[in-house]
Amino acid sequence: MYRAIGLAASRAGIGLPIGDPDAVARIAEAVRVELTAAPNAASQAGAPQGSSRVLLDGEDVSEAIRLPEMSRYASAVSAIPAVRRILVAQQQRLGRESGGVLEGRDIGTKVFPDTPFKFFVTADPAVRALRRTRELAERGTPQAYEAVLAEMEQRDAADGSRADSPLTLDGRYVLVDTSAKSVEAVVEEIEKAVTEALHRASHKGI
Repeated sequence: MYRAIGLAASRAGIGLPIGDPDAVARIAEAVRVELTAAPNAASQAGAPQGSSRVLLDGEDVSEAIRLPEMSRYASAVSAIPAVRRILVAQQQRLGRESGGVLEGRDIGTKVFPDTPFKFFVTADPAVRALRRTRELAERGTPQAYEAVLAEMEQRDAADGSRADSPLTLDGRYVLVDTSAKSVEAVVEEIEKAVTEALHRASHKGI
């Protein structure tokens, strides 16, 4: 969602660094960001079946928001308190209406701090950068590994030090280090943690 607002800001001619945060807040208030699922693999080119899609005022921007520049925009707009208030309210509404699995850098600490299952999914920066480099190459927007790593570390530092809702975790998170794990292994680890927690709760009569 922050990437979508960053894309809208970019299209409105707002460059980086952002000099007019109020203008970005007005954009966030005016545009409509929707999250939906691709009904089947054939309906969206390159979208796996059931994958989520991001719509900006009805336009599918799922690919556009994944361009490297949008990572920088996402970090910049997410540091604007007024933008955060607008999107957090939308995220909370979506969560209440639809439930589901939500992913974001402050989802478990600020948006839904009392959710029963919270996972902090991470990996060694070098591994993350390598994965991102491969993803960009597959998308047809190749970027040098060193540049990806530097940008990733810069964004982590910015998101971790911002005054409003910094990237952090609390004691209720389960830390999942994916550095040496396959996607299937990560899913299995998370499923096991949820199953065991539900089992303990049932024995306590919760």
